[in-house]
Amino acid sequence: MFRGKKYTDSAKLIDRSVQYDVAEAMGLVIKSATAKFDETVEIHIKLGVDSRHADQQVRGAIVLPNGTGKTRRVLVFAKDAKVDEAKEAGADFVGGMELVEKITKENWFDFDVVVATPDMMGIVGRLGKVLGPKGLMPSPKAGTVTPNVASAVKEIKAGKIEYRLDKTNIIHCPIGKVSFGPEKLQENFETLIGAVIKAKPAAAKGQYIRSCVLASTMGPGVKVSTSKY
Repeated sequence: MFRGKKYTDSAKLIDRSVQYDVAEAMGLVIKSATAKFDETVEIHIKLGVDSRHADQQVRGAIVLPNGTGKTRRVLVFAKDAKVDEAKEAGADFVGGMELVEKITKENWFDFDVVVATPDMMGIVGRLGKVLGPKGLMPSPKAGTVTPNVASAVKEIKAGKIEYRLDKTNIIHCPIGKVSFGPEKLQENFETLIGAVIKAKPAAAKGQYIRSCVLASTMGPGVKVSTSKY
């Protein structure tokens, strides 16, 4: 795989055989982020669970103390008084059946998060095949199916992120921008990893956190020591 000179130079800063403590790893991620834009810092946590089993799923949502640095566009499915509540809270799009049709007929996806009131799930369910694969389907576990849409919208706008396992039992999540600096990124890191540990399924056996890697959008991965977790 071809890597550019910047990436190769950045990779030289990192010893791939070493697991760094969080503060040191964060410093290396920031140092190796050399793109001309403000790169996103992502965390990749491999867990000792089997996501094929329902009792070993790890999924939830958490508000990062320093946000993600990205403004997320929120679509809310609601009716009656909940429509105004969602709009007042800062939702970007609010509606019902007309939005379902816009998504299905126009292949419209100008949003990052979908929130729905429980009484709208009957019509939102029709979008399962298109929203599901994109990870956009609202769910009670993630707090995106809720009667309290105003609170959900505010939390998402404040930096709430959802974490969930992929098919290879890895959680991938953004924890902020390089410009945040090491302290704010570390705060976000600790908050997220704390939530993942709390979400440990009772059925999980053996070592829970197998490995953890931090990386910026264009930079190399930095292994983080997880022994203290």
